[in-house]
Amino acid sequence: MGKSTDFRYNTGATKVPWAAVGENYNAADLMEVISFLMQGDGPEYDAALEAVYEQIKKLDAISTPPGKLTTDKQVALAEEACNEYLGTETSTFLTNCTAGFEIAYKYAGIKEGDEVIVPAITFVATMAYPLAVGAKLVFADVNPRTLNMDPEDVARKITPKTKMIVPVHIGGYPVDLEPIMKLAKENNILVLEDAAHGFGAEYKGKKVGTIGDFAAFSFHEVKNITSFGEGGIATTNIPGFGDDMKRARFLGLNFGTEPIKDWLYNVTPIPGKEKPFVALNYSPTEIQGLGLKLQVARNDAIIEERRKAAEYLNSRFAENPAIICQDMGNDDIKPTFHLYLLQIDPSLAGGDIQILKKKLEEKSVTQIPHFGPIYRFKVVQDMGYDSDEIAKTCPNCEEVFHKRFTHLPLYGLSQEQLEYMADAVLESVAEMQAGK
Repeated sequence: MGKSTDFRYNTGATKVPWAAVGENYNAADLMEVISFLMQGDGPEYDAALEAVYEQIKKLDAISTPPGKLTTDKQVALAEEACNEYLGTETSTFLTNCTAGFEIAYKYAGIKEGDEVIVPAITFVATMAYPLAVGAKLVFADVNPRTLNMDPEDVARKITPKTKMIVPVHIGGYPVDLEPIMKLAKENNILVLEDAAHGFGAEYKGKKVGTIGDFAAFSFHEVKNITSFGEGGIATTNIPGFGDDMKRARFLGLNFGTEPIKDWLYNVTPIPGKEKPFVALNYSPTEIQGLGLKLQVARNDAIIEERRKAAEYLNSRFAENPAIICQDMGNDDIKPTFHLYLLQIDPSLAGGDIQILKKKLEEKSVTQIPHFGPIYRFKVVQDMGYDSDEIAKTCPNCEEVFHKRFTHLPLYGLSQEQLEYMADAVLESVAEMQAGK
């Protein structure tokens, strides 16, 4: 039997084997997958699909199905690809990025009474676990230019109860991590990088997601690369925790310790900073592992394509001083260009971003600000937080969200579409300036 990352049957070549896969996929099933991934219509498409089906049926007659569909060799290969790309020793492929956050929070022992500093603008997943266990969320204001966590506000909001700081690389633009890591070290606080948008970004010569104590990347379908729609990679700089993180992926099964009597393995808790914790199940599939491995190989090319699109938009928007272009980074800061940050100066534009958003919608240009002030969500309010009082401590967040920024897409667009989008933004701002 080959070595696998967990035990879910696969007895190998025996007279009476026990297969890992209960029901295999057949040629007809595979054709449904192909037609889903490569959609189309019309006689030419139908004929091509039928020709493929005939070949798939021939292949089906002479091939054998995979021995495992869940976490095994392809997942391990994806992790190796990520380690090589990021420069990490151990990465763990999980069902999603949020699962990586949860493992980090559990390691830190986050519980009721503890404080976790999160940015005022981020996706709900960043704060979900500490909110769920009754820890106190402390909202750091954002840098108005990048929308990332402001290290100076973090410093103001650290207390003796602060257990973790969670910088988020919004849009794939790296957070200024050096002062945050310094604060964390001085105050014995763990740092969890929310690098959901940041796979491939660099900060001062290091890939983001390799600097904090923990990090997690997202491969959800909207990210620069995906693992068939969902998936995440978690990394850690906690000495010796890499193998434990892999066990934390699947319920703490432990093949490295003495099994219980007359059985195959033991189940042990995962060591935490202060006390052990119980692992849950965040296992990805082999298909997800294969998908991630393939897309990691072209991630740099994807980032470069997005960078060129951002450069084009910047070159166009420079025509109007009311438009604040996306920061392209520098030798120390290399973004992933997951999003294009479009900002305006309301005093020069003749109005705020809400007016511009409506004009762009009328011109059929999709734009989505990522994200809203998370302290405004009902789930936060119903947990006892006073959103208006928090807003007073995050003036930059309130200003930029309501008056200054939105995001534009950078991928899947033809040059004609990029040009139309640039024209639409310039025309809309000009209309605002003319009082139309």
